[in-house]
Amino acid sequence: MSSVSRFLGRFFSSTASTTTTSSTTSSKRTRLVKFFCRSIYRENNLKRAVEKFKKASDIDKFRTKQGIYVVMVRRLANAKCYGWIEEILEHQKQYKSMSKEGFSALLISMYGEAGMFEHAQKMFDEIPEHGCNQTALSFNALLGACVNSKKFDEFEGLFRNLPDKLGIEPNVISYTTKIKAFVEMGSLDSASMLLDEIEKKGLEPDLITFNTLFNGFYLNGRFADAEKIWDRMVSKNVTPDIRSYNARLYGMATEKKTKEAVELVEEMRSKEIEPDMYSFNALIRGFVNEGNLEEAKQWYRNMEESGASINKATFGLIVPFVCEKGDLEFAFDLCKKTFNKQCLVDQELLQLVVDSLVKESKIEEAKELVELGKTNKCCRYKLNLPSEE
Repeated sequence: MSSVSRFLGRFFSSTASTTTTSSTTSSKRTRLVKFFCRSIYRENNLKRAVEKFKKASDIDKFRTKQGIYVVMVRRLANAKCYGWIEEILEHQKQYKSMSKEGFSALLISMYGEAGMFEHAQKMFDEIPEHGCNQTALSFNALLGACVNSKKFDEFEGLFRNLPDKLGIEPNVISYTTKIKAFVEMGSLDSASMLLDEIEKKGLEPDLITFNTLFNGFYLNGRFADAEKIWDRMVSKNVTPDIRSYNARLYGMATEKKTKEAVELVEEMRSKEIEPDMYSFNALIRGFVNEGNLEEAKQWYRNMEESGASINKATFGLIVPFVCEKGDLEFAFDLCKKTFNKQCLVDQELLQLVVDSLVKESKIEEAKELVELGKTNKCCRYKLNLPSEE
C-alpha cells in the first residue's frame, strides 16, 4: 500500500469514527492537502505525480492552491507531456469549483502556461455550461493564455470582438496583457502608445503595466525611451519594485552607465529594497562591458556577502571576462565554487578555464578541475586536459 493510500486510510477512518467540530475537520483537511502537495512535489515519476494530483483534486482545499497547479503544469510542459496536462485539467470539470469563474480562469491560465491555446479557448467557451458568466476575469485569463501560447495573430481579434459580445469593458489587466503581446512581438512603439489609450479610457496604468514596458524597452536597448516611461511612472506616484529597478539596472549596464547603476542600488537600499541576484548580475554585466576587472570582481564579492543566489548567468558573465583579463587564479576559484554550490554551468565555460590554465602551465589546477568535473554530484562534466603548448 502506498504512503498516500495509508494516509488516506487513517484520515478517513478517523473522521468517520469521530464526531468532530468543523474547525477540527478543516484542520485535518489542511494537513491532508499539505501531505498531498509534499508528495506531489517529491514525486519523480510523472505518471504517479499525475495520479496523485487527480486524487488530491477531490479535496476542495487542494483546488484553491494555485501554486501546485502551476508547478505541476510546468513540470509536464517541460517534459512535453501535453496529454497528461489535458488529463489533469479536464479532470477538474467534475467538481463544483467549476461554478466559480475564478477556478475556470485558473484552468484557462494553466492551458496558456503549457502553450495549449485551443484548449484554453474551449475551456473559456464552456464557462456558461457550468452556471457562471464570463466576465473580465476569464476574459483576461484567455488573453493571457493567448500571449503565453504565442498566438499573437489571434490576440487582436479576441481583444476587439469579445468585450462587445460579452458586454464587458477591458480593464487595466486587459490592456497590460495587450502591452505584453506587443512587447513580445517586438512592437515597442505600439506598446508604449497603449499608455495613452489606457488613460483615455479613464483607467490608470499600474506597476505591472510599467514593468511590462520596462521589460521591453530597457532589455532591448531602448534606454532613452525607457527613461521617459520611468519618469511617467514616477509622475503618477507609482512606486517601483525590485523588478522595475532590475530592468533599469540592466539598461544602465547595457549603456555602460555603471556610475548611475551604483547610485541606483544605493537608492534601492534607501527605500529598503535589497538588491537580488538579478540586480548584482546587472552590475557585474555593466563593469564587464566597461572592461573594469576590479569592479566586476568586487561586485561579485558583494553578491556573495549579501547572500543573494549566484546562478549560471553570474558565472557565465564573469568567468570568461577574468580569463580574458588573465586573472586565472580568480577564474579557478570561481569554477571550484560552481562545484561547491552545485550550480550547473555550460561545460564550455569550465573547459575555457582548463585550457587557459594549461596554456599558462598551471597544470595541477587544470587537473583538479578535470577531476572535479568527473565527480560532480549534479552533472558529470567531460573536461579535456589539452597538451601544454
